[in-house]
Amino acid sequence: MLRNDREAHPVPAVQPVLEAKDVHVHYGGIHALQGISLQIQPGEIVTLIGPNGSGKSTLLRAISGTIRPSAGEVRIRGTLLPFGDPQRAVKSGVAHVPEGRGIFGNLTVAENLGLGAYLRHDRPRIAKDLEHVYELFPILKERASQSAGTLSGGEQQMLAIGRGLMMRPRILLLDEPSLGLAPLLVRKIFEILEKINEEGCTILLVEQNAHLALRLAHRGYVLETGRIILTDKANALLHNEAVRKAYLGE
Repeated sequence: MLRNDREAHPVPAVQPVLEAKDVHVHYGGIHALQGISLQIQPGEIVTLIGPNGSGKSTLLRAISGTIRPSAGEVRIRGTLLPFGDPQRAVKSGVAHVPEGRGIFGNLTVAENLGLGAYLRHDRPRIAKDLEHVYELFPILKERASQSAGTLSGGEQQMLAIGRGLMMRPRILLLDEPSLGLAPLLVRKIFEILEKINEEGCTILLVEQNAHLALRLAHRGYVLETGRIILTDKANALLHNEAVRKAYLGE
């Protein structure tokens, strides 16, 4: 059961896990991100909420290097990331679970999980992390030798999250983890996200179910047309009248 009292987020650290400053992204003549700045401290879950097209997924892609911003900077633990370099982002500790999951359907479950650790060389720790992923998602262990493309949507989402965890990330970027899933399975996945956060994983979450996202998160940012218009503790946003009317269907 997700807690409803997560407004007390961790004490700010000297150095954020993630810091974005004045990030701009253009798609041709479209100014998709217009000076986004945010910080995420170790151990936090931070959620981005806003309407479709507000720039939430674009921001995750800018952080993970899969698109190239036109201005600004992104730092992981104080280290500046070069724009448009996803491998450098992974090496710096960024794991991105994109919308649509991005698994390799022609590979087995075990092979997909192994790809999450492709830049690592600490084999004993990799084996332990694999067992931990299997503990979090027992169905993946049952399906280890099965082609990933034959998994259900929920199983594929679990696989995508597990593959991200195999990177031992400093921050896990999650884009719409509940998309297309039944409510019971969504709740199960969010309970697992709460568990891995309690184990120390820092998370930046984009989620269509704003109510569920704010119940899980410590803090939230509200985006509209490429700008941050509001930021607050998650519990405060849950009780903000404007947020409730615009994003929580109340």
